[in-house]
Amino acid sequence: MTELPTPENPLRIGTRASPLAMAQAHMAAAALIASHGIDMTALEIVPMTATGDKIQDRALAEVGGKALWTRELDAALDAGAIDIAVHSLKDVETLRDSRFFLGAMLERADPRDRLVVREGIAAATIADLPRGARLGTSSPRRAAQVKRIRPDLETVLLRGNVATRLAKIAGGDADATLLAAAGLDRLGMHDVGTVQDARLLLPAASQGAIGIECRADDAGTRALIAAIDHAPTHGAVAAERAFLAALGGDCRSPVAAHAFWQGDGALRLDAEIFSEDGAEHAAGHAIVADIGAAEALARRLLDEAPESVRGLFAA
Repeated sequence: MTELPTPENPLRIGTRASPLAMAQAHMAAAALIASHGIDMTALEIVPMTATGDKIQDRALAEVGGKALWTRELDAALDAGAIDIAVHSLKDVETLRDSRFFLGAMLERADPRDRLVVREGIAAATIADLPRGARLGTSSPRRAAQVKRIRPDLETVLLRGNVATRLAKIAGGDADATLLAAAGLDRLGMHDVGTVQDARLLLPAASQGAIGIECRADDAGTRALIAAIDHAPTHGAVAAERAFLAALGGDCRSPVAAHAFWQGDGALRLDAEIFSEDGAEHAAGHAIVADIGAAEALARRLLDEAPESVRGLFAA
């Protein structure tokens, strides 16, 4: 029987200190409370500022990539200062250190993007934006997708947490931006922006998914968080991450991947890889009965892609 945490020996939940990350940590805590019947006093949320939160003037690809979101949490977990780490899985490197174990994923939220425009612009989709409008983003995927749909649009760097980016749009730093619907919903911003069609703006791998890691050798904590794992989400996101791993992509590579369960019970994986300017791309899908199918899709798209796309990936 799994030993449950107590107020005297609480489970320490590590998280980034941003409002969205804190909201996600509380979601993980609520799931543990509901699953194990424990009291909130048996859980301790430990916030910390990630390096990625401190750097606001450059794209992450220029200064270290996704590791900038996980470095502090990884160090705390490895040192035993926290027992679990709660992550936005979209921000977690595809290949993780073997010392850590991704033991649970909460049920996935809406994986799509929302378009947010500044006051005075009436646009519900990318196609509606005024000619030459400036769209702010730090995502190579979003930039490539936007340029593919609307080559006339200008993409400009926009960094920061959700509130910061919304303030920058309101202040005129850009005319529009794309934000994850899941993040806005978790912050209670249900009416902010307009949801975009996932067939036109295929989501990023893992978007909308919350992952919970512990130390690989911590059997008790592994058992504790296994009880809150949402198996359908875990299966879909594992397929997306296997696709990324087989590509050899990183945060500088424009790639989209979304797996979802069809009505017949099959897991379908849709994926796209782009040139940086979005002008060229390769797209396809696969039914994923095992991880090998996701990896095979990655190899097929690389084979089909023009050099301007293939050269962005290390596989």
